[in-house]
Amino acid sequence: MASASLPLPLGSSFAGNLSNKYQITRGRPRRVTAKFLNLRLRTKASQSVGYEDDVALIKRRDVIVLGLSASSILIHSLNAKAAGLPPQEIPRLCDDTCEKELENVPMVTTESGLQYKDIKVGSGPTPPVGYQVAANYVAMVPSGQVFDSSLEKRQVYIFRVGSGQVVKGLDEGILSMKVGGKRRLYVPGSLAFPKGLTSAPGRPRVAANSPVIFDVSLEYIPGLDDEQE
Repeated sequence: MASASLPLPLGSSFAGNLSNKYQITRGRPRRVTAKFLNLRLRTKASQSVGYEDDVALIKRRDVIVLGLSASSILIHSLNAKAAGLPPQEIPRLCDDTCEKELENVPMVTTESGLQYKDIKVGSGPTPPVGYQVAANYVAMVPSGQVFDSSLEKRQVYIFRVGSGQVVKGLDEGILSMKVGGKRRLYVPGSLAFPKGLTSAPGRPRVAANSPVIFDVSLEYIPGLDDEQE
């Protein structure tokens, strides 16, 4: 049975390598016996296997690294959650006991539509229109969620009362208070934020002309205290 052979084109590199050892007739298709080609193919195959082994090794390393990274992220997340502190309570001017007592306090309604309940009636002076006042406040939507608070900022809010520097309901509510007093103001939408209010992340947004609630305490009247001294 004749040996199997494969034709190769003239000028091929494989043919050039073989030309020194094996005679090839010019002008005619050259043939190389299959055993030499098989040797070349086996060499290529062994190189390919080595390359595939390297690729497989790299892939295995990548998988191991990714697996370790995912595990570390998961462990870090679990540790962070386990070590996390409980959510901090928002400071308020009226605690749970105050809320219960406030249910029995009569509601006062003014001509403008503002309503309020006195948590504590103060014993100091009432602020004249145009004077600066120092007050603490906790501002809430009707559901009771806080959207702003001077207590969280740990600084009293100073403004000129009756001068339009704050919403109308807060202005009106403080004008009839006495220093040392605490009051809950139920501010209707017409006396609140006509354009709405964008609150801090995690806090409720105040829609335009929606009612709000202010717990406010009148701490002191800077200008009036100076005059009295």
